Amino acid sequence: MEVKNKYKLAADLNISFVFCCPGTIMFHLDKNVPARRLNMNKLFKIQQKIVPEIVKTAQQRYNILRGIYYNQPIGRRALAKILGLSERTIRNDLEFFEKKALITISPAGTRITRIGEDFLMEVDEYIKELRDISYLENRLEKILGIETVNLVNGAVPSGDLKAEIGRMASQLLQREIRNGDILAVTGGTTLAEVASEMTYSTEPKDVTVVPGRGGLSEDVEIQANTIAAEIAKKLGGSYHLLHIPDNMAEENIYHVTKEPTIKRTLEILKQANILIHGVGTAADMAARRGMKENEIKDLLKAGAVGEAFGFYFNSEGEIIYSTTSVGLNLNDLQAISKVIVVAGGENKAEAIISAVSSKYQDILITDEITARKIISLKGGEAENRLAN
Repeated sequence: MEVKNKYKLAADLNISFVFCCPGTIMFHLDKNVPARRLNMNKLFKIQQKIVPEIVKTAQQRYNILRGIYYNQPIGRRALAKILGLSERTIRNDLEFFEKKALITISPAGTRITRIGEDFLMEVDEYIKELRDISYLENRLEKILGIETVNLVNGAVPSGDLKAEIGRMASQLLQREIRNGDILAVTGGTTLAEVASEMTYSTEPKDVTVVPGRGGLSEDVEIQANTIAAEIAKKLGGSYHLLHIPDNMAEENIYHVTKEPTIKRTLEILKQANILIHGVGTAADMAARRGMKENEIKDLLKAGAVGEAFGFYFNSEGEIIYSTTSVGLNLNDLQAISKVIVVAGGENKAEAIISAVSSKYQDILITDEITARKIISLKGGEAENRLAN
């Protein structure tokens, strides 16, 4: 096989790789030629010099498959609108995917197959290395002083970002959870995605899930009670609920917490050894908590940029305001063995900087674009080294 035809094969298949272990891959140019083990970064640089169009095509097709995965069944026109691509481009790539049995196309729309789902899981690692995600994770760990940072690929369509963060977080939880664990969860749209993306455990676990805080006056789907119950069911464990407002007046908290059911839930909550929570922007969380417009303005004027557990932080990570509430607070986090924070979106970069540190959390799950924004805000460069 001529060299140009070998690379044409790679371009046609887009990613003709068999993933075998971190940092290396098996690159097949011909089924009759023994595969060569190459360092992944070295291979990417070779690709970009010889066939740079592969990189663009890989990310485009990755986006299309992801778009199908999160919106199935979906029509060609709707998919093109979501991804900002032409219908012709979508049609050509859908034909390619269908031939490879990655999708099925019917009058109801396009769906991804099991083969396609498995392929996406493999391609995730390729795209991660392609975009130099590991480098960004290490940079962010040093900047925030946190033990571990896991990033979702920036190639994911923006509309699917929370779902992708939720998928990564749910997979982490299912790997980490052990029998006897007590898991505390908070509310919010990102945590709701964690629960939604979690798959049912094939081996039920003897775990207890509890809400980390009371509920805000918002949609029931994103309240901590709902999220705790859904996660517990998918893990095969049990759950306890906390039927109490998060922003209850301080004079009422003492009496309410004496109620037997609430008291029991709070006792279990204080024994939690795993916590997963979100981070919000100060303005958004103040509004969700029902603060008046003038109070929100005063809060922002005082420098508040981020919020977690009812505590509002400035850009230096200093607490400048806190609300009364029932459940976990920041001081409790230091006694919890593993604290996971999930937050994504470029608009949350400042909030993450303010509320995430080794003092409170162990693991941060966010996305590539947000990571680059954080690094930029902290005075560093976050370019993709492989693009140079």
